[in-house]
Amino acid sequence: MVVWTEQERAFIQEIFGKLNYEEAGPKALSRVLIVYPWTQRYFGNFGNLYNAEAIINNPMVAAHGKVVLRGLERAMKNMDDIKNTYKELSVLHSEKLRVDPDNFKLLADCLTIVIAASMRNSFTPEKQAAWQKFLAVVVSALCRQYY
Repeated sequence: MVVWTEQERAFIQEIFGKLNYEEAGPKALSRVLIVYPWTQRYFGNFGNLYNAEAIINNPMVAAHGKVVLRGLERAMKNMDDIKNTYKELSVLHSEKLRVDPDNFKLLADCLTIVIAASMRNSFTPEKQAAWQKFLAVVVSALCRQYY
């Protein structure tokens, strides 16, 4: 079980409070698909993903990016039980979608970049540390079914 300090909880809630889901989700997922093109194989039904412009302007990528952030919000609201909160998602991604679990970390990294660019100086090292810890727990929960 992960132990969260009150400051870590506050930082994570602050970050979520500042997140614009309409922008951050699509930007993070687009960044993953552009920077790590092999991740596109999981999105074959999303249509044109042939170049960066197509990915950035793809409405299905944008919609799924928002879904990802809403899923992260579920983890934030259940920080004391993220593993059980994500149990079904772990099974879905491992058994049905067969997503390479390393991709969760790639997405987490890209989301952190998007948040840092958005929050700028207010994304302090202390806030980043809490955020990275949160994402590490989320990634671990998503990877649970794989092991």
